[in-house]
Amino acid sequence: MIRRAFITLLGGAAAWPLAARAQRPAMPVIGFLSSASSHAYAPFVSAYRKGLNEAGLFEDRNVAIEFRWAEGQYDKLPSLANELVGLPVSLISASGGLPAITAAKAATATVPIVFTLGSDPVKFGIVDSLNRPGGNITGVSLLAYLLDAKRVELLHELIPSAAVLAILVNPKSTQAEAQLNDFQAAARSLGVTEMVLRASTENEIDTAYAKLAQQRGSALAVSADPFFLSRRDQIVAAAAHHRVPSIYEWHEIAHAGGLMSYGVSLPDAYRQAGAYAARILKGEKPSDLPVLQPTKFELVINLRTAKALGLTVSPKLLALSDEVIE
Repeated sequence: MIRRAFITLLGGAAAWPLAARAQRPAMPVIGFLSSASSHAYAPFVSAYRKGLNEAGLFEDRNVAIEFRWAEGQYDKLPSLANELVGLPVSLISASGGLPAITAAKAATATVPIVFTLGSDPVKFGIVDSLNRPGGNITGVSLLAYLLDAKRVELLHELIPSAAVLAILVNPKSTQAEAQLNDFQAAARSLGVTEMVLRASTENEIDTAYAKLAQQRGSALAVSADPFFLSRRDQIVAAAAHHRVPSIYEWHEIAHAGGLMSYGVSLPDAYRQAGAYAARILKGEKPSDLPVLQPTKFELVINLRTAKALGLTVSPKLLALSDEVIE
């Protein structure tokens, strides 16, 4: 009798933690949707978490994150977005270009969305205006796609003798046409021959560089695209192998061995996106939070790569640079 009573009591005690856990309020879940890969975007996810942490939110303590990566296959994004909405999630952070954001927006009109976008969100109908986004969406605009023309000008400044200026675009990107228009206008204003290269797979990247290498006196601007960022090691290796001077959008590529980069700080943008996500989870409305825009642009020059290509960087460019890698 005593033993049975003890066993019954013990069983009840063992159930106490389970009951306590069941009574705890469920933590909010963030759905992190990206067109890129987890490996390539690891530094940016870390910065995103930092933004959450600064607001008192910590993963697996008082917030959960469900990641969905398209690995460069943009056609997978709609189903991944719908999957997140069906979990359900409390908020979606959409990154890695316009396809991820449009997929998230098509999947829900009620779940808050925080985006990181390289182009103008008003132009593509993502928000009503920068100051008053409207609806269930806001975020950070990087202006990356709007800087392709400026990158062409900087590349020409470095290599004024280049007879052919080329651009590498991802034909699967919804911004590809706008990027080409800006590039062509910039190239024509400089009076150089323009060349367009397209790549949406690893093999096509290698083919594009091999094709450009046949054009003597050429240089390349790699357009802002999440796929190219995720393949930065391959792109830098191809540029070195074929000895093609290239400029990129993010300093991460210059640090990986690329010749030049001009753009904004991606980690800082993702930290801001994390901070916005925290504010919304704490009760603020996306429509009340204006779209954030960068105020600083960084020019990074890799002198080691310039030397390997036999290029001399002018004092003017060195003076304009924010960072020189020696």
